[in-house]
Amino acid sequence: MDETAWTVAACETPVSDRMWVLTATGATPAPVLQELLDHLAYGDGWDTTAGAPVDEKTVTAATQPLSEAGWKHSVDGRWIRWTSPARDASVQFDAFTAQHPSHNLATWTIAAVPHPERPTWTLTASPNTPSSLLADLAENLAHETGTASASKPDGPASLTERRTHETNVTLLCFLERGQGLRSVPLP
Repeated sequence: MDETAWTVAACETPVSDRMWVLTATGATPAPVLQELLDHLAYGDGWDTTAGAPVDEKTVTAATQPLSEAGWKHSVDGRWIRWTSPARDASVQFDAFTAQHPSHNLATWTIAAVPHPERPTWTLTASPNTPSSLLADLAENLAHETGTASASKPDGPASLTERRTHETNVTLLCFLERGQGLRSVPLP
């Protein structure tokens, strides 16, 4: 599996703690990354309360597109999983980490999984990641836009080439709720 190549975090101010964080590996397809960037630029993005445990309503809102597309739903202890009908993509929710929202641990895992032990790409999100953002990404997956292999011509190569060589991780902070974005390169 690839290393994390993209990190997006939301902050109330440039010096505040992270409200939520989302990471993606380098092989994440361009349509998935485009959906993420579009949501950050145009979505409301503030439909979760920082510090509040994730409830059933949030999980339902985030996964509604998967249910509507006929994804198989299963529960295995603390994990709730949705698997695509073709079994080539999955979304996993960790109910244990969701109850500790201040830790920004990976609560959501979205992955293309042609081989169960070796995902092609992975995206993880913390508990307070907006359910509307997760639903947009789920919608993208449900319509198989984001399950494409990284080796296809419309994969992430063109998006990857546009990243600067001085850094491959960028922190995006909301300056004020809904007021805009600021890009801060990380060392």
